[in-house]
Amino acid sequence: MQLSFLGILVLHFLQKIMGQICKQRTTFTDQSTENNGTGIGTQFSTLYKTTIACCLLLMGTHFIVVLLLVNGSFTYCNHKVPTFSSEGMQVVSWALSSVAVYRLVNIKSIKFPWLLRAWWLCSFILSIISVAVDTYFQITYHGQLRLQDYSDFLSLLASTCLFGISIQGKTGLTSTVPDSITEPLLSGKGDKHTEGRQQSPYGKATLLQLITFSWLNPLFSLGIKKPLDQEEVPALDIKDSAEYLSHSYDERLKHVKERDGTTNPEIYKTIYLFIRKKAAINAMFAALYAVASYVGPYLINDFVNFLTEKKTRSSGSGYILAVAFLGAKMVETIAQRQWIFGARQLGLRLRAALISQIFKKGLHLSSQSHQSHNSGEVINYMSVDIQRITDFIWYLNIIWMMPIQISLAIYILHTNLGMGSFGALVATFGVLLCNIPMTNLQKRYQSRIMEAKDNRMKATTEILRSMKTIKLQAWDSQFLHKLESLRKIEYDWLWKSLRLFAIGSTVFWGAPSFISVVTFWACMLMGIDLTAGRVLSALATFRMLQDPIFNLPDVLNVIAQGKVSADRVASYLMEEEIQQDAIEHIPKDQMENSIEIENGKFGWNIESSSTTLDGIHLKVRRGMKVAICGAVGSGKSSLLSCILGEIQKLSGTVKISGTKAYVPQSPWILTGNIRENILFGNAFDKVKYDKTVKACALEKDLELFSSGDLTEIGERGINMSGGQKQRIQIARAVYQDADIYLLDDPFSAVDAHTGTQLFEDCMMGILKEKTTLYVTHQVEFLPAADLILVMQDGKIAQAGSFEELLKQNIGFEVLVGAHSRALESILTVENSSRTTQTPTSDNESSTDSTSNAKLPQTRQKSEHNLSIEITEKEGKLVQDEEREKGVIGKEVYWSYLTTVKAGMLVPVIILAQSSFQVLQVASNYWMAWASPPTIETEPKFGIKFILLTYILLAIGSSLCVLLRASLIAVAGLATAQKFFTNMLHSILRAPMAFFDSTPTGRILNRASTDQSVLDLEMAIKLGWCALSIIQILGTIAVMSQVAWEVFIVFIPVTAVCIWYQQYYIPTARELARLSGIQRAPILHHFAESLAGAATIRAFDQQERFSNANLSLIDNHSRPWFHNVSAMEWLSFRLNLLSNFVFGFSLVLLVTLPEGVINPSIAGLAVTYGINLNVLQASIIWNICNAENKMISVERILQYSNLTSEAPLVIEEYKPPINWPQVGTICFKNLQIRYAEHLPSVLKNINCTFPGKNKVGVVGRTGSGKSTLIQALFRIVEPREGSILIDDLDICKIGLHDLRSRLSIIPQEPTMFEGTVRGNLDPLEQYSDSDVWEALDKCQLGDLVRAKEEKLEASVTENGENWSAGQRQLLCLGRALLKKSRILVLDEATASIDSATDGVIQKIISQEFKDRTVVTVAHRIHTVIDSDLVLVLSDGRIAEYDTPAKLLEREDSLFSKLIKEYSMRSQSFNR
Repeated sequence: MQLSFLGILVLHFLQKIMGQICKQRTTFTDQSTENNGTGIGTQFSTLYKTTIACCLLLMGTHFIVVLLLVNGSFTYCNHKVPTFSSEGMQVVSWALSSVAVYRLVNIKSIKFPWLLRAWWLCSFILSIISVAVDTYFQITYHGQLRLQDYSDFLSLLASTCLFGISIQGKTGLTSTVPDSITEPLLSGKGDKHTEGRQQSPYGKATLLQLITFSWLNPLFSLGIKKPLDQEEVPALDIKDSAEYLSHSYDERLKHVKERDGTTNPEIYKTIYLFIRKKAAINAMFAALYAVASYVGPYLINDFVNFLTEKKTRSSGSGYILAVAFLGAKMVETIAQRQWIFGARQLGLRLRAALISQIFKKGLHLSSQSHQSHNSGEVINYMSVDIQRITDFIWYLNIIWMMPIQISLAIYILHTNLGMGSFGALVATFGVLLCNIPMTNLQKRYQSRIMEAKDNRMKATTEILRSMKTIKLQAWDSQFLHKLESLRKIEYDWLWKSLRLFAIGSTVFWGAPSFISVVTFWACMLMGIDLTAGRVLSALATFRMLQDPIFNLPDVLNVIAQGKVSADRVASYLMEEEIQQDAIEHIPKDQMENSIEIENGKFGWNIESSSTTLDGIHLKVRRGMKVAICGAVGSGKSSLLSCILGEIQKLSGTVKISGTKAYVPQSPWILTGNIRENILFGNAFDKVKYDKTVKACALEKDLELFSSGDLTEIGERGINMSGGQKQRIQIARAVYQDADIYLLDDPFSAVDAHTGTQLFEDCMMGILKEKTTLYVTHQVEFLPAADLILVMQDGKIAQAGSFEELLKQNIGFEVLVGAHSRALESILTVENSSRTTQTPTSDNESSTDSTSNAKLPQTRQKSEHNLSIEITEKEGKLVQDEEREKGVIGKEVYWSYLTTVKAGMLVPVIILAQSSFQVLQVASNYWMAWASPPTIETEPKFGIKFILLTYILLAIGSSLCVLLRASLIAVAGLATAQKFFTNMLHSILRAPMAFFDSTPTGRILNRASTDQSVLDLEMAIKLGWCALSIIQILGTIAVMSQVAWEVFIVFIPVTAVCIWYQQYYIPTARELARLSGIQRAPILHHFAESLAGAATIRAFDQQERFSNANLSLIDNHSRPWFHNVSAMEWLSFRLNLLSNFVFGFSLVLLVTLPEGVINPSIAGLAVTYGINLNVLQASIIWNICNAENKMISVERILQYSNLTSEAPLVIEEYKPPINWPQVGTICFKNLQIRYAEHLPSVLKNINCTFPGKNKVGVVGRTGSGKSTLIQALFRIVEPREGSILIDDLDICKIGLHDLRSRLSIIPQEPTMFEGTVRGNLDPLEQYSDSDVWEALDKCQLGDLVRAKEEKLEASVTENGENWSAGQRQLLCLGRALLKKSRILVLDEATASIDSATDGVIQKIISQEFKDRTVVTVAHRIHTVIDSDLVLVLSDGRIAEYDTPAKLLEREDSLFSKLIKEYSMRSQSFNR
């Protein structure tokens, strides 16, 4: 090894010298550059100085050994020449190493060369072997310690130090410039990832700080003073940052793709390449730990022999044994802490890389792939599956360490028991083989659990998204039952999995006893003498063997879970993406037109034989305005999608020249403020911004918010009206200043006045020069278009200007005719009102104070409005997530422990565990006491009797384990189920205000990740706490029984341990909480980005959203990384303290005079003492782990006690079965406010809607129309006043009784995943014939009949495989099926063309002619034929009369609305 090192070093130096000579011959040194370098020096770090010192120390120690050999010193080797040459080469090697390290200053290297690091690693291994051999000979020959032994020990210390430095690899040298600024030396390569990042304490830590984790000290000193906040958590090291890791993973992925020549490489190969370097370093530490941990059991026999033969042995050999024990424990402690920390760090890195991959994939998924993986499922990949893959990384070393540990155990047993060790080997493999069927079964259960969890999360996501519809339709109980039944399936598989886990625990806790019985029995049959030393060494080995055997079920379980999760993530990452070549992007100077589509054929579903669009030929010149119209489901939105590249191109070509902006039909609004939504990643330009806001009619809206455009928008724009959301996303598109604009029905959600303003100022104003394609159902916007496309059955049926199409007389006039008839009805009413108009007196005209003014804007929003609440909270609607601070309350623990059987099972579990520990100690004590101390001594009892007693004690302990494991499984799962049920009921009964201000991600996080902790981990973690405390009490009892003096040290050490724990917990607790809170924004941002993936792609914003995701990952990784580091900080210190106790007890046993103690029992004490550090660390580990997991319980409890809505049913106030009979709605002094400290939104509403009449509710955007409707359904409760329906106060009856008797067709149509029938009739109350009748009436009958499955035809998540118009029609079908006495239409025909709208209005007037119909509308013709019209303004009644009476007065607000609409609409008829 030394020759190899010297040879490579010589070649390296020769190469360098030749290079220097060549350089001097060909170039001359530039004096000026030398002069420029003056003044720049190098600052030596502690690390560099330590390296030099260690190299010189090693050179010195080996030089002393050479001198001793020259003077004829004794050596264990018979051949002097090899010994002398070996030591001589060591001196030369270390001299060269010292020179090499010193020369690093000249070349300003940031890292040590690989050759030096390799040599340091090899010398460390040589030192360990050398010290081990010396110790072995000392013990064997009972020799005295020599100077050479001390020199070897010093060499080991220095080599260990260099080994640590070689792993870190950094020199720590910094350059100093004249102005005393120091900066790290660069290796020549600039790293873009380091820009703008603050340096992390971990990144700049010295070797000693890395070993002891003292780089965390500043964080602890801050955490003990006050609860930590996110900003106070230090930054991550560059190599742990999500940006670096994502980039690194992409490079590995690219490498695998190129190497294998595939576009979809295996995830396992990429992960292997990604983790291999760090995993190899971890493996080295793990191997070192495994070897060091078996030194103790190996030396126990020697230690018992020493105690037995104390008279004839010198105390020096006893102390050498004690030092060997303690040295091994120290190496074990350092190696264990480093590999556990490394494994956690590797898990963090892999998690960050995979989450970023899943996010990027989500932004590129094709429509079909997106439908097959709904958002709930994908969120599960991110939260649960990624966690399981990182858990697998944690167990990676345990997998390959297992054969090493078993081999070491068998070797030690063979050394002590000879052939008897084969009995142990057979028994060990027998136990391991038991696992195969259990693992296969556990793997199957895990797959089923994940499947069930996916289905539950999918349903939960959908329910949360559609909560408003569910409440309005009174479907709460139905969907609650649906979630409970899905949970029941999950619960059944969880129970099977935990039951199997309990059986597995019994097998593995009983394994050491089983293996020892087989081994001792084999020894008895073979005639091998069992002395106390041999028995104790074997028992200690079996206890060490218990670790790999006990870990096996966990390992196999994690492998099973990890494999399932990795396969799920891999299948998702291999899903088909959006066609990259679907669109050809042509530079502007190479193409005359903006858009060209030749012979285009497109389909959403490739597998289906039918195409969505066929025979598309389209050429759009620059600056052209193209209108797209047609009936519902004719392919209008799909035409825009083919230009965006969203739909699969089957044939033809699509060419685009210029940038594009897109406005989808369903508004997609990001959580954040209004300005952020409009800027959408662009720089803020005030002039351009103000111009955009004005053109999109947003000025007045912004004036009404105290925070203006910095007002925060709730999740999915929940606190904005439909019109406001639509205008915000139009403003977003306008601000982009793109070349091509694709607008999907942009005017559907806005009123007539705003629509006109938008069209004139935006479409024909700011976008005048732009190429614009817009889908519209409003015929009045068609004449201005240069080209109109009429879509029919996925084809362009007609194309031309407005006049050309009217002349063609093919089908376009049907749409126009329907619109004309609607307009005629308005003009007729208007004109008839004018002719009969009579002069009004002054006092009549002044009854309405606002009638002469322009209809004012108001401070309210029409959608479930929380905008006023925003103003009170400085523009913030969605508040930061609730975070408990300080100690986790005892009531949280108490609540968890007493949920099932009032906590009666807890003492039974503790008793079972205590009995197990007592029986275990008793069985080992029996073997140590009954076995003879030497071969010559006669045993106290026959060997058969000794073994039989041992077997009985072992069986008893195994039964106790079975009882404990079974009870923990039962109690844990029952508790988790109770918590889940309480949280579910609490959330589903919460008022709408809760859902408006709580991002879905927060609720999903609790239902997914936190619930998983309760299901599978919490009970087991608490069980482990009890188990480890009971175990350490047993160990201390055994040790103190031998030497009570141990207590003298143990008590103060325990006090220090408790102090450390108290010092650690405040910081760790807050870090765990912050980590939990920072997980939700990742999921929320992902869900939001998935929903708007088409918009993100259209604006080419994928990179910006990916970067935002990386930033959120880092926000989560920071507290998580520092939390696991803090755990290692504590464990390291506790291990050192327990090593001190163990070392003290060993010295005590060596020092005590002979006869004071029984050598066999002293050996038993050492056997137990070997595990003291593991036990002490496991107590703290388990308590801290349990406390961290208890945060999940705390978070679930937060959502288990939410403020509830009014009761669903109030028995004493149940309305009659036939209520309401007439449908008269009476508002008496109604006042509505959204919170006690806020002003009223509706003020003194006094009016009556007569039964069986049609009442129209109109007003400008934000006048309080939808608030009135929500008050009717008690989505918001009245502050004052009352609402009576047929003389019954609706506030006195149950919510279910009220909502189930009313029908509503909401503004935003909602469909659920499932079938057509399930969507129309979720409660399954009606027959198929009733359902078909309703479908025919709402114009969907033919469409559903055309599908193969008919009523069972599938509906994907959020109804994405149905157009917006079809979804609206299906909502109408629900109302037709329900046949309520009162029907509310909340702008229900906004997404429907005029022809279909006309048909629907006709159906409603026929089907609901003897019922009360309340219509909130933007299309004035839908309310013009109402019996009464209510005009709202500023939350008050402005006017309320028949349309004819209101039109008689020209200054009435209704007249003004009509005039605006008719003027706009007549423009095309002129």
